[in-house]
Amino acid sequence: MPVPSTGPLTTVVPYDTVTELGDNLCHITRRRRQNIFWLIQTMIRCAFLLVIIVASNAFVLQKNFNAINKFALPVVPGGNGDGPLGKPKGISGEFNNFAAHQPTLDKNRNQDPWVQQRQRPRRNRKSEIVRGLVRENIVTAKDFIYPLFIHDADHKEEISSMPGCFRHSMKTMLEEVEEAMTYGVGCFILFPKVPDNLKTNYAEEAYNPNGIVPRALALIKSKFPNAIVCTDIALDPYSSQGHDGVVKDGKILNDITIMQLQKQAVMQARAGSDVVAPSDMMDGRIGAVRDALDAEGFTDVSILAYTAKYASAYYGPFRDALDSHPGFGDKKTYQQDPANGREALIEAALDVAEGADMLMVKPGMPYLDIIYRLREATNLPIAAYHVSGEYAMLKAAAQKGWLDERKAVMEAMTCFKRAGTDVILTYYAKQAAKWIAEEGGQLNLNKK
Repeated sequence: MPVPSTGPLTTVVPYDTVTELGDNLCHITRRRRQNIFWLIQTMIRCAFLLVIIVASNAFVLQKNFNAINKFALPVVPGGNGDGPLGKPKGISGEFNNFAAHQPTLDKNRNQDPWVQQRQRPRRNRKSEIVRGLVRENIVTAKDFIYPLFIHDADHKEEISSMPGCFRHSMKTMLEEVEEAMTYGVGCFILFPKVPDNLKTNYAEEAYNPNGIVPRALALIKSKFPNAIVCTDIALDPYSSQGHDGVVKDGKILNDITIMQLQKQAVMQARAGSDVVAPSDMMDGRIGAVRDALDAEGFTDVSILAYTAKYASAYYGPFRDALDSHPGFGDKKTYQQDPANGREALIEAALDVAEGADMLMVKPGMPYLDIIYRLREATNLPIAAYHVSGEYAMLKAAAQKGWLDERKAVMEAMTCFKRAGTDVILTYYAKQAAKWIAEEGGQLNLNKK
C-alpha cells in the first residue's frame, strides 16, 4: 500500500555539498582577479616597450638627418640662419608663414620656404629654349593670306582708317607682292575699289573680263607665277545698292544673286584665280559656284568659303577702303547674328557638303570660339580673317604708345593658331612675316 503523505515534500542537501560549492565560487573569483592583474601588467610592459622603440627610431632618424645635412647648401652669411635665400626684412605685424600653432608653409632642408608640390608647370617655362621646346603652336609666313586693295589710278592712296594700308595702283600692287614674297608670304587676295559710274544693281562689272580684278590677276600671275592669288566673290564692291546681292523692293534676292556670282567666279577662274572666296552669304552659293567652275573645266580652282561671316561692327575701315557701305539698312538678313554660335555649325555642314575646300570665320579675334567649334566639327582647313577693325584698333593703340605693336600682333596671330586655324588673312601679313624673318626662324638663345 502507498505510504500516506504527512506534509510538503522537502529536499535535504548535505552539509558537505554546500561547503564544496562555496569553495568553487571563491576559486573562480580568485582566478578572475589574477587574469585582470596579468592583463594590466602585460599592457604596462607593451607600453614601455613601445616607448623604447619610438625613442630608438627617433635617434636613428636624427642621426641620418644629420648625415644628410652634411651635403646641404651652407647658409649664406647674413641670412640670419633662415637658409641660402636669407631672410626678408621684417615688418611689424606682418603675417607669419611659419607660426608654430598653424604654419601655412614648410621649410626645406636649407630652411627656405617650401611648398610641397611635385608637379611645377613653371619648369617648362624657365627659359626661351625650354619654352620653344614645348611650344604647341608656331606662326610662320606660310600661314598668311595678304589682302590687297586695288584701284584704277597711277598712284597709291593711304586709307585713313587703316594706317599703313593703301589702295594700290597696278604698279605698286606688284611692288607690294614682290616685297611680301621676299619675307615668305606667297598668298594674296584682291579687293577692288570700283568707280561709282560702273556700279549697278545687278553688278555686271563683277564679271567684266576687262575689269580691274582680271587685269590685276594677269599681271601678278605673269610676273610671279608661283604666287597664289585669291579673289573675292561678292557683288557689294560693284553694287549701286552697296549690298552683297541684287536688291528688289528693299530685299536682297538670293537665287538671282547666285546667278551673278556664278558668272563672276567663272570669269575670275579664266583670268587665273587660284582660289575663289564667296563672301556674300547667300544660301546655296558654294554648291552653285562649284558646279559652275566644274562645268567650265576649272576643277582645280579651290573654294575658300566665308562660312561664318557675322554682321559685325568691325568692318567699317574695310568699307572705307572700297567705298562699299550699304546704301540702306544693314546686312543682317544674310550675314550671321553675332549672338549665335550653333548656327555656324549649320553653315559649315552645308559648305562642306556643297564642295568647299576651306572654311573661313570672319571676324577673327572676337570669334575664336567659333573657330574652335568649326575645328572640332570638320577636318577641312580653317581660315580666320583678322579684319580691318581689329587691325585699326591695334594700329591706334600702338600709335598712342599703349601697346607694343609687334608683341600684340604676334600674340594675336598665335591665338588664331591655338584656336584651330590653318590660314590667317591679315593686313599685317607682310609686317608679321618680316618680324618672323628677323628672328631667322630660330630662337633667340640670349633671351631668358
